[in-house]
Amino acid sequence: MSAPMTVKLWGVRGSIPAPGLETAYYGGNTSCISAEIDGKVLAFDAGSGIRLLGQTLMGKEEPIYVLITHNHWDHIQGFPFFLPVYQPGRRVYMFPYRQAKSTLCTLLEQMDGSHFPVTPEELLSRHECILDDPVEYLGKQGFRLTEVPTNHPGGCNGYRIENGDRSLIYIPDNEMQPPGEKTIEFDALADFCRDVDVLIHDAQYLPEDMPQKHGWGHSVVDHVLELAAAARVKQLILFHHDPDRTDAAVAEIEKNAREWFAANCPEVECSAAREGMEFIL
Repeated sequence: MSAPMTVKLWGVRGSIPAPGLETAYYGGNTSCISAEIDGKVLAFDAGSGIRLLGQTLMGKEEPIYVLITHNHWDHIQGFPFFLPVYQPGRRVYMFPYRQAKSTLCTLLEQMDGSHFPVTPEELLSRHECILDDPVEYLGKQGFRLTEVPTNHPGGCNGYRIENGDRSLIYIPDNEMQPPGEKTIEFDALADFCRDVDVLIHDAQYLPEDMPQKHGWGHSVVDHVLELAAAARVKQLILFHHDPDRTDAAVAEIEKNAREWFAANCPEVECSAAREGMEFIL
């Protein structure tokens, strides 16, 4: 029997943090989720939400793994505030997004003394930027991952993580119908998501946001619902909320999505991502 895997959402907002009374329920922090198995923690992305995750990990000794889906600011900006990297001797392994032949570790590059006052040389942790294939490396640490490229300017990867017969997919940034050439087609993505227990997928935009934001790299909610239905996922989590969406607006999106599934594919559960949301798989 596999040990249970606990998945928790720490940041669910897209583009830029959006704190305030009107975003307090779903949360205003940018992208970060964690998966924990046998005390080992794998963080997907290091948006501002990783600061909250770090507070829960301080004082422990287990290694931490941080996997970056891509290099946009809202997925790396929280790392300088991730407390475990200041903990003496704490092992923190970082897996940067592999773009072309670049070997830059963007999590550390932003800590250059100009954009942030503390430099990597001043960190007390035993931190290391791993340039090996993260799927293979993390597999040896007990995290069974599969990777898929998505449609996003500058590139992005999504990940499927398996634990026994349970599974979760994290695709934070993906435009299902981009204006240019696609990195991945709808049918191929549906195959990747087939029968997954939980699908966390970018759903930043509504039809009325188009065509102004066509090509910005994020999906229209309607397309994400169609993907979940085609892939027969068990639960869909709408993720990467637009920073200008209030709680009321996100709740309306959630309500409309549930009504769509009730009429078209009632076996799919659907919720809007919320900070603190947790799954045991």
